[in-house]
Amino acid sequence: MRADRMGKIIAVSNQKGGVGKSTTVVNLAAVFGARGEKVLIIDFDPQGNTTTSLGISKKSIRNTIYDVLLGDCELQEAVAASAFRGVSVVPTTQDLASASVQLLTMENRAMRLRECIKDAADFYDHIFIDCPPTLDMLTINALVAADSVIIPIQCEFLSLEGLVELHQTVSRVRETWNSKLEVEGILFTMCVARYKLTEQIIKEVKKHFPKETFNTVIPRNVAISEAPSFGEPVIYYEKKSKGAKAYEDLAREMIKREKKKAREAAAKQGE
Repeated sequence: MRADRMGKIIAVSNQKGGVGKSTTVVNLAAVFGARGEKVLIIDFDPQGNTTTSLGISKKSIRNTIYDVLLGDCELQEAVAASAFRGVSVVPTTQDLASASVQLLTMENRAMRLRECIKDAADFYDHIFIDCPPTLDMLTINALVAADSVIIPIQCEFLSLEGLVELHQTVSRVRETWNSKLEVEGILFTMCVARYKLTEQIIKEVKKHFPKETFNTVIPRNVAISEAPSFGEPVIYYEKKSKGAKAYEDLAREMIKREKKKAREAAAKQGE
Protein backbone atom coordinates (compact mmCIF):
# COMPACT_ATOMS: atom_id res chain seq x y z
CA MET A 1 0.00 0.00 0.00
CA ARG A 2 1.35 3.43 -0.84
CA ALA A 3 2.09 5.62 2.14
CA ASP A 4 0.67 8.81 0.63
CA ARG A 5 -3.01 7.89 0.80
CA MET A 6 -5.59 5.25 1.64
CA GLY A 7 -6.99 3.06 -1.07
CA LYS A 8 -9.86 4.33 -3.18
CA ILE A 9 -13.22 2.54 -3.18
CA ILE A 10 -15.00 2.72 -6.53
CA ALA A 11 -18.50 1.38 -7.19
CA VAL A 12 -19.39 0.49 -10.78
CA SER A 13 -23.13 0.92 -11.14
CA ASN A 14 -26.00 1.19 -13.57
CA GLN A 15 -29.53 -0.06 -12.91
CA LYS A 16 -29.70 -1.18 -16.54
CA GLY A 17 -28.23 -4.63 -17.13
CA GLY A 18 -25.88 -5.60 -19.95
CA VAL A 19 -23.95 -2.32 -20.06
CA GLY A 20 -20.53 -3.72 -19.20
CA LYS A 21 -20.39 -3.29 -15.42
CA SER A 22 -18.71 -6.59 -14.62
CA THR A 23 -16.51 -6.32 -17.69
CA THR A 24 -15.32 -2.90 -16.57
CA VAL A 25 -14.64 -4.07 -13.01
CA VAL A 26 -12.65 -7.12 -14.09
CA ASN A 27 -10.60 -5.35 -16.72
CA LEU A 28 -9.86 -2.16 -14.77
CA ALA A 29 -8.82 -4.24 -11.77
CA ALA A 30 -6.52 -6.32 -13.97
CA VAL A 31 -4.90 -3.22 -15.48
CA PHE A 32 -4.25 -1.63 -12.08
CA GLY A 33 -2.98 -4.94 -10.73
CA ALA A 34 -0.60 -5.32 -13.69
CA ARG A 35 0.73 -1.85 -12.83
CA GLY A 36 1.83 -3.17 -9.45
CA GLU A 37 -1.14 -2.11 -7.32
CA LYS A 38 -2.99 -4.23 -4.77
CA VAL A 39 -6.58 -4.47 -5.97
CA LEU A 40 -9.67 -5.97 -4.36
CA ILE A 41 -12.89 -6.70 -6.22
CA ILE A 42 -16.13 -7.09 -4.31
CA ASP A 43 -18.65 -8.99 -6.42
CA PHE A 44 -21.86 -7.41 -5.17
CA ASP A 45 -24.06 -8.66 -8.00
CA PRO A 46 -25.91 -11.94 -7.21
CA GLN A 47 -25.37 -13.06 -10.82
CA GLY A 48 -21.69 -13.48 -9.96
CA ASN A 49 -20.39 -12.64 -13.42
CA THR A 50 -17.28 -10.98 -12.01
CA THR A 51 -16.46 -14.07 -9.96
CA THR A 52 -16.66 -16.41 -12.97
CA SER A 53 -14.92 -13.91 -15.28
CA LEU A 54 -11.84 -14.25 -13.08
CA GLY A 55 -11.85 -18.02 -13.48
CA ILE A 56 -13.09 -18.71 -9.95
CA SER A 57 -15.30 -21.79 -9.65
CA LYS A 58 -18.35 -21.15 -7.49
CA LYS A 59 -18.08 -24.74 -6.21
CA SER A 60 -14.73 -23.88 -4.64
CA ILE A 61 -16.02 -20.83 -2.74
CA ARG A 62 -16.05 -21.12 1.05
CA ASN A 63 -17.16 -17.63 2.12
CA THR A 64 -18.85 -14.89 0.10
CA ILE A 65 -19.75 -11.24 0.48
CA TYR A 66 -23.17 -12.47 1.65
CA ASP A 67 -21.53 -14.16 4.66
CA VAL A 68 -19.58 -10.96 5.37
CA LEU A 69 -22.74 -8.79 5.26
CA LEU A 70 -24.58 -11.09 7.66
CA GLY A 71 -21.63 -11.13 10.07
CA ASP A 72 -20.92 -14.84 9.62
CA CYS A 73 -17.28 -14.15 8.74
CA GLU A 74 -14.80 -11.28 8.50
CA LEU A 75 -13.95 -9.70 5.15
CA GLN A 76 -10.46 -11.22 5.03
CA GLU A 77 -11.96 -14.69 5.49
CA ALA A 78 -13.88 -14.24 2.23
CA VAL A 79 -11.04 -12.84 0.10
CA ALA A 80 -9.90 -15.22 -2.65
CA ALA A 81 -6.74 -14.75 -4.69
CA SER A 82 -7.11 -14.66 -8.46
CA ALA A 83 -4.60 -15.94 -11.00
CA PHE A 84 -3.85 -12.39 -12.06
CA ARG A 85 -1.20 -10.10 -10.64
CA GLY A 86 -2.32 -7.98 -7.71
CA VAL A 87 -6.01 -8.89 -7.98
CA SER A 88 -8.07 -10.52 -5.22
CA VAL A 89 -11.83 -10.93 -5.09
CA VAL A 90 -14.59 -11.34 -2.53
CA PRO A 91 -16.84 -13.68 -4.52
CA THR A 92 -20.59 -14.03 -4.53
CA THR A 93 -23.32 -16.54 -5.24
CA GLN A 94 -27.07 -16.32 -5.77
CA ASP A 95 -27.49 -16.24 -1.98
CA LEU A 96 -26.74 -12.52 -2.13
CA ALA A 97 -30.10 -11.91 -3.84
CA SER A 98 -31.91 -12.40 -0.52
CA ALA A 99 -29.64 -9.91 1.25
CA SER A 100 -31.48 -6.95 -0.24
CA VAL A 101 -34.58 -7.95 1.76
CA GLN A 102 -32.64 -9.05 4.85
CA LEU A 103 -30.85 -5.71 5.02
CA LEU A 104 -34.18 -3.93 5.49
CA THR A 105 -34.52 -5.40 8.98
CA MET A 106 -30.95 -4.58 10.05
CA GLU A 107 -29.79 -1.63 12.08
CA ASN A 108 -27.84 0.90 9.97
CA ARG A 109 -28.90 -1.11 6.92
CA ALA A 110 -27.47 1.38 4.40
CA MET A 111 -24.10 1.41 6.17
CA ARG A 112 -23.59 -2.35 6.43
CA LEU A 113 -21.10 -2.79 3.56
CA ARG A 114 -19.14 0.31 4.54
CA GLU A 115 -18.63 -1.05 8.05
CA CYS A 116 -17.55 -4.42 6.65
CA ILE A 117 -14.90 -3.08 4.27
CA LYS A 118 -13.70 0.13 5.97
CA ASP A 119 -10.36 -1.37 7.08
CA ALA A 120 -9.60 -2.83 3.64
CA ALA A 121 -8.67 0.62 2.29
CA ASP A 122 -5.57 0.48 4.51
CA PHE A 123 -4.28 -2.50 2.55
CA TYR A 124 -5.53 -2.13 -1.03
CA ASP A 125 -4.79 0.65 -3.52
CA HIS A 126 -8.12 0.22 -5.30
CA ILE A 127 -11.31 -1.54 -4.25
CA PHE A 128 -13.89 -2.04 -7.00
CA ILE A 129 -17.51 -2.92 -6.16
CA ASP A 130 -19.52 -4.54 -8.94
CA CYS A 131 -23.11 -3.44 -8.25
CA PRO A 132 -26.28 -5.31 -9.25
CA PRO A 133 -28.38 -3.95 -12.16
CA THR A 134 -30.95 -2.51 -9.75
CA LEU A 135 -31.37 0.49 -7.47
CA ASP A 136 -32.12 -1.59 -4.38
CA MET A 137 -30.56 -1.79 -0.91
CA LEU A 138 -27.49 -3.60 -2.26
CA THR A 139 -26.69 -0.73 -4.62
CA ILE A 140 -27.38 1.81 -1.87
CA ASN A 141 -24.90 -0.05 0.36
CA ALA A 142 -22.29 0.02 -2.40
CA LEU A 143 -22.71 3.76 -3.00
CA VAL A 144 -22.58 4.51 0.73
CA ALA A 145 -19.34 2.53 1.01
CA ALA A 146 -17.70 4.08 -2.05
CA ASP A 147 -15.59 7.17 -2.59
CA SER A 148 -16.80 7.42 -6.18
CA VAL A 149 -18.89 5.68 -8.81
CA ILE A 150 -18.20 4.77 -12.43
CA ILE A 151 -21.35 4.71 -14.55
CA PRO A 152 -21.01 2.53 -17.67
CA ILE A 153 -23.59 3.22 -20.38
CA GLN A 154 -24.18 2.00 -23.91
CA CYS A 155 -24.49 4.39 -26.82
CA GLU A 156 -28.27 4.28 -27.10
CA PHE A 157 -31.00 6.77 -26.24
CA LEU A 158 -32.60 4.58 -23.55
CA SER A 159 -29.33 4.78 -21.61
CA LEU A 160 -29.79 8.53 -21.11
CA GLU A 161 -32.92 8.01 -19.05
CA GLY A 162 -31.14 5.53 -16.76
CA LEU A 163 -28.19 7.89 -16.43
CA VAL A 164 -30.39 10.69 -15.10
CA GLU A 165 -32.08 8.32 -12.63
CA LEU A 166 -28.75 7.04 -11.30
CA HIS A 167 -27.46 10.59 -10.97
CA GLN A 168 -30.48 11.37 -8.80
CA THR A 169 -29.75 8.31 -6.64
CA VAL A 170 -26.12 9.42 -6.22
CA SER A 171 -27.35 12.85 -5.11
CA ARG A 172 -29.71 11.30 -2.54
CA VAL A 173 -26.95 9.07 -1.17
CA ARG A 174 -24.62 12.07 -0.97
CA GLU A 175 -27.21 14.11 0.95
CA THR A 176 -28.23 11.33 3.33
CA TRP A 177 -25.34 8.95 4.02
CA ASN A 178 -22.14 9.71 2.13
CA SER A 179 -21.29 13.36 1.52
CA LYS A 180 -17.92 12.52 -0.08
CA LEU A 181 -19.42 10.39 -2.89
CA GLU A 182 -18.37 11.62 -6.34
CA VAL A 183 -19.01 10.50 -9.88
CA GLU A 184 -15.68 9.09 -10.98
CA GLY A 185 -16.85 9.18 -14.56
CA ILE A 186 -19.45 8.22 -17.15
CA LEU A 187 -18.04 5.48 -19.37
CA PHE A 188 -19.31 4.62 -22.84
CA THR A 189 -19.12 0.88 -23.50
CA MET A 190 -19.69 -1.42 -26.48
CA CYS A 191 -19.39 1.51 -28.86
CA VAL A 192 -19.32 1.17 -32.63
CA ALA A 193 -17.55 4.27 -33.93
CA ARG A 194 -19.01 4.10 -37.42
CA TYR A 195 -22.59 4.40 -36.14
CA LYS A 196 -23.93 7.93 -36.33
CA LEU A 197 -26.00 7.26 -33.20
CA THR A 198 -22.81 6.66 -31.22
CA GLU A 199 -21.54 10.13 -32.03
CA GLN A 200 -24.91 11.71 -31.19
CA ILE A 201 -25.22 10.00 -27.80
CA ILE A 202 -21.67 10.87 -26.75
CA LYS A 203 -22.18 14.48 -27.80
CA GLU A 204 -25.46 14.70 -25.85
CA VAL A 205 -24.01 13.25 -22.64
CA LYS A 206 -20.89 15.45 -22.81
CA LYS A 207 -23.14 18.49 -23.22
CA HIS A 208 -24.89 17.76 -19.91
CA PHE A 209 -21.97 16.15 -18.03
CA PRO A 210 -18.80 17.63 -19.58
CA LYS A 211 -16.50 17.15 -16.59
CA GLU A 212 -17.75 13.71 -15.63
CA THR A 213 -17.66 11.95 -19.00
CA PHE A 214 -14.51 9.94 -19.68
CA ASN A 215 -12.69 10.70 -22.92
CA THR A 216 -11.85 7.01 -23.21
CA VAL A 217 -14.51 4.98 -24.98
CA ILE A 218 -14.69 1.18 -24.76
CA PRO A 219 -15.33 -0.28 -28.23
CA ARG A 220 -17.44 -3.28 -29.10
CA ASN A 221 -14.65 -5.83 -29.33
CA VAL A 222 -14.53 -9.59 -29.90
CA ALA A 223 -11.68 -10.08 -27.42
CA ILE A 224 -13.63 -8.34 -24.63
CA SER A 225 -16.62 -10.58 -25.32
CA GLU A 226 -14.60 -13.80 -25.47
CA ALA A 227 -12.29 -13.25 -22.48
CA PRO A 228 -14.85 -14.04 -19.70
CA SER A 229 -15.56 -17.50 -21.12
CA PHE A 230 -11.86 -18.27 -20.63
CA GLY A 231 -11.89 -16.81 -17.11
CA GLU A 232 -9.43 -14.06 -18.04
CA PRO A 233 -9.37 -10.26 -18.20
CA VAL A 234 -8.86 -9.03 -21.76
CA ILE A 235 -5.30 -7.79 -21.12
CA TYR A 236 -4.34 -11.41 -20.38
CA TYR A 237 -6.55 -13.00 -23.01
CA GLU A 238 -5.47 -10.77 -25.92
CA LYS A 239 -3.03 -8.08 -24.85
CA LYS A 240 -2.84 -6.35 -28.24
CA SER A 241 -6.59 -6.13 -28.83
CA LYS A 242 -8.46 -2.83 -29.08
CA GLY A 243 -10.39 -3.80 -25.96
CA ALA A 244 -7.24 -4.29 -23.88
CA LYS A 245 -5.84 -0.97 -25.10
CA ALA A 246 -9.10 0.82 -24.23
CA TYR A 247 -9.06 -0.36 -20.62
CA GLU A 248 -5.39 0.55 -20.28
CA ASP A 249 -6.24 4.02 -21.64
CA LEU A 250 -9.11 4.28 -19.14
CA ALA A 251 -6.81 3.46 -16.20
CA ARG A 252 -4.33 6.10 -17.38
CA GLU A 253 -7.12 8.67 -17.67
CA MET A 254 -8.29 7.88 -14.13
CA ILE A 255 -4.75 8.27 -12.77
CA LYS A 256 -4.34 11.56 -14.62
CA ARG A 257 -7.62 12.86 -13.16
CA GLU A 258 -6.58 11.78 -9.67
CA LYS A 259 -3.26 13.61 -9.94
CA LYS A 260 -5.03 16.73 -11.18
CA LYS A 261 -7.41 16.65 -8.19
CA ALA A 262 -4.46 16.22 -5.83
CA ARG A 263 -2.69 19.24 -7.35
CA GLU A 264 -5.84 21.36 -7.12
CA ALA A 265 -6.40 20.32 -3.49
CA ALA A 266 -2.79 21.13 -2.62
CA ALA A 267 -3.05 24.51 -4.31
CA LYS A 268 -6.25 25.26 -2.43
CA GLN A 269 -4.61 24.41 0.90
CA GLY A 270 -1.73 26.71 0.05
CA GLU A 271 -3.96 29.72 -0.55
